Amino acid sequence: MKVGIALNMLNQPGRSDASVVGEHLAMGDLAEPLGFDSLFALEHHFTGYAMSPAPTQLLSYFAGRTRRILLGTAVIVLPWHDPVRAAEEIALLDILCGGRCLFGFGRGAASVEYAGFRIPMDEARPRFVEAAQIIVEALSHDSFEHHGQFFDIPRTAVRPRPISHPERRFYASAVSPDSAEIMARLGFGLLMVMQNEWPKASEDIARYRQIAAEAGHRPRPPIILTNVCCAEDRDEARQRAFRYLGAKWQSIDDHYHFSDGHLATVKGYESYGKMARTYAKINESEELRTKATDFYVSIQIVGTPDDCLQQIGELQRLTGLDHLVTEFSFGCLPHEEAECNMRLFAERCLPVLQRDPAFAAPPSPAVTAPAAGERLFAPA
Repeated sequence: MKVGIALNMLNQPGRSDASVVGEHLAMGDLAEPLGFDSLFALEHHFTGYAMSPAPTQLLSYFAGRTRRILLGTAVIVLPWHDPVRAAEEIALLDILCGGRCLFGFGRGAASVEYAGFRIPMDEARPRFVEAAQIIVEALSHDSFEHHGQFFDIPRTAVRPRPISHPERRFYASAVSPDSAEIMARLGFGLLMVMQNEWPKASEDIARYRQIAAEAGHRPRPPIILTNVCCAEDRDEARQRAFRYLGAKWQSIDDHYHFSDGHLATVKGYESYGKMARTYAKINESEELRTKATDFYVSIQIVGTPDDCLQQIGELQRLTGLDHLVTEFSFGCLPHEEAECNMRLFAERCLPVLQRDPAFAAPPSPAVTAPAAGERLFAPA
């Protein structure tokens, strides 16, 4: 199994943004020396929820500081980008890192980000599809032209040309049924943020694989992103997870505002609107907030090194993943504790995950009936 890290730079009250970014850059610098296989950059804007507005730019920085690890985006939100410019950035990064990159794409779910870019949110779905098709054409052909609903592009060429075929390593974040169908039919791999009960994730992956196969594509094993809280003592790990993953859980609604139900009326996002009541519980009472935090902690990787290995093994059994991407610094966890978290996992878990045949990717996930209840969504 490949194991990577992702950098989620949540702003911290009373601290400069630059100091927070600096600490996460330091975490990124640890990835290769500690033996991780990949480093992923997110894309978010305007609220400080994750201060990473330019993932290919951030990865270009690490391309010059590393020699071995894969560099990935989780994700580039295509409706916010000119696809020709995005294709150019991908091609240049491919050269800078020697072809050791892969790319995750998504369509985003935060109305504040769509408003900031002056893009109508109800156009997200068709904009994503058209932009994705353009990027694939731009990278796979010496020249191309496109005449579509949103983009009218005369014959042009992306230069410099990439040195590998990055368009063959495209993934997409599919966290709603409508997104999953789009990504599967495009032939992209699945990049999944662990946002729901693991059996539900298994069901979503099985549906994704079926749609992709019906469209003539061979489904790849999914890449899964999750938070990790690892400590020598189980109670210590759980207490730390409850405190700091609870803070991250709250930051999700602060950024996306799922709890107000506004997405129920946005074309292409109706399924998100159904989650409003569940998210509203976070703010209704301390008891309900505790229950919501308990749930969020329960679907992440939390415990001793042995606990983490057992949980990852079960997650792999259910999902068929062969690449796990972890976050060790979340919810304003102090930098020193985040680094200890990462170092302990690297020392005690990483060698087993990478070398033990028990963690070789299974041929297909074991689909389990999902637990009944309301669907939640906890994005990166």
